[in-house]
Amino acid sequence: MAKLFWGQLPIERAAAFFYYESHAEMANIIYQLKYKGHPEIGLVMGRMMAKEFQFAGFFDGIDGIVPVPLTKNRFRSRGYNQSMEIAKGVSEITGLPVYEHLVVRTVFNASQTRKSRWDRKENVEQVFKLHQQLPPHVRHLLIIDDVVTTGATMIACSHQLVENKAIKISILSLCFTKS
Repeated sequence: MAKLFWGQLPIERAAAFFYYESHAEMANIIYQLKYKGHPEIGLVMGRMMAKEFQFAGFFDGIDGIVPVPLTKNRFRSRGYNQSMEIAKGVSEITGLPVYEHLVVRTVFNASQTRKSRWDRKENVEQVFKLHQQLPPHVRHLLIIDDVVTTGATMIACSHQLVENKAIKISILSLCFTKS
C-alpha cells in the first residue's frame, strides 16, 4: 500500500488490516459499516487493528489521529463518519488523541467506488481544507480511512496538513484494494 504514496506524499508508515476483495466477508463488513447503519463495526475493527499493529510499533512516535472527514450532508444522511468510528477504536487502544475537526471536507462531488484512478484523484482535489490549527506539539499524524484504493482521498486530505506545517504523516486503513 505504501507504494501508492511514493512521490505524491511523504509518509512514514502505511498499513491496512485486510486486503479487500469483493464478495469476501470483509467486503460485507465494510458494506455494513458504511451503508447499513452499523458504526459499532468501525469501533470494534479499530480496536482489533490497533491491538494487532501496536505489537509491531506502528504507533510509536505518532502524536494524534485524523479521521478522513465527510461533508456535513453525508454525515447527516449516514449519521456518523465510519473513519471516525475506526479512529475511536484505535484511540481507545493506543491512547492517541483524535483530531476530528482538524481537516474538513467542503464538497462531496461523487462516490469514488466506480471511478478510475485518475477520476478518483480529480474527484477529491480541493475538497479538503484545514479547519483548525495544529497543536504546537504535534509533529506526526496518523490519517485513518476505511478503504484505500488509489490513495487519492488520503493524499488530498494529507496535503492540507503537510502544506500548512512541517509534520510527518502515516496512513492506516481497514482495507486496501487495488484499483
